[in-house]
Amino acid sequence: MQKTLHIKTTVLPGGKIEIINRGLTEGESVDVVVSSASPTERRSAVDILNEAPGGLVFKTAADVAAYLKEEKESWGR
Repeated sequence: MQKTLHIKTTVLPGGKIEIINRGLTEGESVDVVVSSASPTERRSAVDILNEAPGGLVFKTAADVAAYLKEEKESWGR
């Protein structure tokens, strides 16, 4: 039967974590899943797009329309 062990710990220097539990058998194969308990920073979609490579972040709808028009015209060339 599969057992699940939930432990909260602090990351040690060097990015290490240590799990001590007498219920674990030496040599036993286990899966370890680590998830950060720190709240993730909420970012706006615009901030994420501003960091994206390619520089295709438009400031206005007119900028988008002009870009799309230019792209469509290039297809016929």
